[in-house]
Amino acid sequence: MNQLKRFAGIIWLLLGPVAVFYLIRTAAAEIAKKPVIDTKIQWGVFVVVFIPIAIGMMIFGWYALKGEYDHLPERSAELID
Repeated sequence: MNQLKRFAGIIWLLLGPVAVFYLIRTAAAEIAKKPVIDTKIQWGVFVVVFIPIAIGMMIFGWYALKGEYDHLPERSAELID
């Protein structure tokens, strides 16, 4: 299971930059297709909001790759009830 977590970490680590690349590429294509201020603002907000999310995905992947999630704490009895 730990190997699967580390493999998933590699996936998350690579998914962040790939997602940002395709988002910026799509934003540029949409802005070129309809270059009005509304489109520029909309796609600008999408890109600005998604970049921290992509960075978080990469950080999550880095920790998974390093093995930080190999042993998770046990659930306490209070949470089960």
